[in-house]
Amino acid sequence: MTDQSRPGRKRSEQSRLAILAATLDLVAEAGYGALTVEGIAARSGVGKQTIYRWWPSKADVLLDALATKADLHVPIPDEGSFRADLAHFLGSTFELGEKAQVADTLRALMAQAQIDPEFGKRFREDFLQRRREALGTLVGRARERGELPAGVRPGTVIDVVFGTLWYRLLATREPVNRGLADELVKLLADHGISTAETR
Repeated sequence: MTDQSRPGRKRSEQSRLAILAATLDLVAEAGYGALTVEGIAARSGVGKQTIYRWWPSKADVLLDALATKADLHVPIPDEGSFRADLAHFLGSTFELGEKAQVADTLRALMAQAQIDPEFGKRFREDFLQRRREALGTLVGRARERGELPAGVRPGTVIDVVFGTLWYRLLATREPVNRGLADELVKLLADHGISTAETR
């Protein structure tokens, strides 16, 4: 979200990363409700006007921080089978999601998206859709190899994964962990393998 066309690109990227790190630290310490642009500026050592030039609100700074963290910590593997790819992807995703800081941040962003339509649009495009596309890469490969359950659309597989994740985060507060990842792999990939093998 920075203006990479201006001089000082490297310094601007360093400032951006400092702002994102400061934002995550502040949310972890005091929660989203206590997060302010003034606080982010003070913690990161970057001017408040710089933050407002790059992001329209504190929610957008936090959104960028979380999206960047997800891109760094959840790779898009290619290990030769849907089961292996899915286990790797979900293991990394749920390992991140079970951290209290990340879970609380996801809840705060989803809540903000419900009351602020403009932010909600950015949240769907810049975070939710990016994560769906990442998983969609794996599911697309699986479909080409005949590894998906018969009669199940790729979009439904993705819905099952993220629907389960968000239901636990927002409704039941049950654990989002590697155990859940293993269950989803069995549900979505083991059936696909057996279906493919019986063709």
